[in-house]
Formats: sequence, structure tokens, C-alpha cells
Amino acid sequence: MRCNFDSSLTELLKHEGGYVNHRDDPGGRTNLGVTQKVYEEWVGYPVSEKIMRGLTPDHVRTLYRVKYWDAVKGDELPAGLDLCVFDFGVNAGPNRAKRYFQMLVGAKPDGIIGPKTMQALKDKRSALGLDEMIRGYSDLRHQYYRKLRHFRTFGRGWTRRVDEVERAALRMAKE
Repeated sequence: MRCNFDSSLTELLKHEGGYVNHRDDPGGRTNLGVTQKVYEEWVGYPVSEKIMRGLTPDHVRTLYRVKYWDAVKGDELPAGLDLCVFDFGVNAGPNRAKRYFQMLVGAKPDGIIGPKTMQALKDKRSALGLDEMIRGYSDLRHQYYRKLRHFRTFGRGWTRRVDEVERAALRMAKE
């Protein structure tokens, strides 16, 4: 599999925008999709609002690579599906993204992407094709978001994001 991290990060950052601190968002203070809590864990010390506001893509690139892309085994996934799983990992947590990926391919949803999950991926891809897998993963994401208590507030943005990521993923799958 080719490494699709750079193009996936570019796509992700289209949706993760700049600084936000919405009162109804349980993530709290966030910039470029990175919550203050996650950034503090990453750098190892408390950070101020000024630091959070000043984050740039260069500040968060390695964090995204290690904590999200590598966590969901992005380099081992087919182009397009890697973006979907990575994007969901950033938005809903890498363990959830991995479990939903395993549900998609028919593997035990234990959050461990190992040889059995990769064989299930190969089998499912042979049966359905990559485009249908990308659409199926997007459907699972939609189902997840609809169940959240903050769907009324953020649902339109979440569903738009899933749809836009799906379109980008389908393009990547064809490259």
C-alpha cells in the first residue's frame, strides 16, 4: 500500500479548520482538530489559550501521524479507506474508528488491527470492491453520529463532513 498520509491530512484539515471553543462541544478548546487535552498530553505540559490559538499544521502534523494515522494502521489500508478511518479516528477516537472498520470487514471489533482483520479486509474487498467498502464505512459513521446527544447542534456539520470525506476517499481510491 502506498502512504497516503499527506493527502489524507490535507483533506482532514479542510474539515478541522481553525480555533474553536464551542460551549456545547465536549472537546472544549480545539484548534486544527486537536483538543487542548490531547495537545497537552502530546507536549507533556499545560498550554494556554494563546498557544492553542497559535497552532499551525506544522505543530500538529507529527501528532496526527503518530496518535491517529499510525494508530489506525493507515499505511496498511487501501487508498481512500485509509482517509475514512483516519478522519473518523480524529473525530471520534482511533479505537472507535478501528472497531467500526472491523465491523465493516466482518472481523471481531476488538480495536486491534492484526492479521485476522487484514485477512477480513482482503476478503471483503474481493467480495464488495473498495468503493462499496468506503460507502459502507461512511454509512456506519452516519449511524454513529445520529445516536449522539449533540447531534442537534453538530449533526449537520458531521454528516456533511462524512459525505465530503467519502467523495474524497472515492477519488483517492481511483488514483
